[in-house]
Formats: sequence, structure tokens, C-alpha cells
Amino acid sequence: MLTINIVCIGKIKEKFFKDAIDEYSKRLSKYCKLNIVELPDEKIPEKINTNIENDIKSKECTNMINHIKKDSYIICLDLNGKEFSSEQFSKKIEDISMESSQITFVIGGSLGLNQEILSLANQKICFSKMTFPHQLIRVFLLEQIFRAFKISNGETYHR
Repeated sequence: MLTINIVCIGKIKEKFFKDAIDEYSKRLSKYCKLNIVELPDEKIPEKINTNIENDIKSKECTNMINHIKKDSYIICLDLNGKEFSSEQFSKKIEDISMESSQITFVIGGSLGLNQEILSLANQKICFSKMTFPHQLIRVFLLEQIFRAFKISNGETYHR
């Protein structure tokens, strides 16, 4: 069975996000083994400059790298990543699962990911050029992974 890891910055505090994540985690248990690793976010000062921003991203990304399994296919969520339709995303997951037993999705904090972690990515994807809270992106990601499995299996969910 395929293992899907989601390595992300920040804890989910809002109950409605937790409920959605729990629901999709339950639904996905039929198709894959799901691991979600939530790492602490760095405190962002009110006044921030490029050096401080880079330092925060570096600390967060170093911590994330330490939680990525070496044999995993790494997909970073990044504004400059490739946009996929649901069908294309489903095919991508299907193709990856033929060559790797693990996929790790990486979701940065509010400042995003640094070049070090982006350079490790086998693929960079983008859900939208719009900005969303990283907590909501987790829900989007889980829903799209679930949809991908439903599409691959020819099951009715995706229309």
C-alpha cells in the first residue's frame, strides 16, 4: 500500500479544519497509509526584512528536511509549481506509485519554502496563484489526493 506523508509547518487550531482533515484522513485509509507531520512554526516579528525572512524559512525548512524519508518521492507545494487538473494529478500519483512506495508532500509556513528544500523536490505543484492559509491548503491537498484515488479506481465521486 502506498504511503503518503504530509510534512507541514504549523498546528491546526480551528476545529472546522481539524474536522475536514480527520474526515479525509478516514476516507483515505482505504487507499493509502497517511502520515501527517506537523512541525512548529517560527515566530514572525511584526517588522520583518529579507534577512529575518530567510532565517525563519531556513529554520523551518531544515526541520522539515529532517522529517522527509530519503526514499520518498518529494512534492513541494509552491506558488511557482505546476498546476494540474484533478485528472492529471490522479495520473501523476498513479505513475509515482509505480516507482515509489512513498510520496511526501511538503507544505511550508506562511513565508513559504526556501530554495534548499525546493531543490530536493521531484515535483513542485501549485493549487492556485491565489494566496490561501496553509491550514486550508492541507484540506485542499487531502481532498485532491482522495479525488485522485477515486478517479484512478473509476469510482463515482469525481464528475
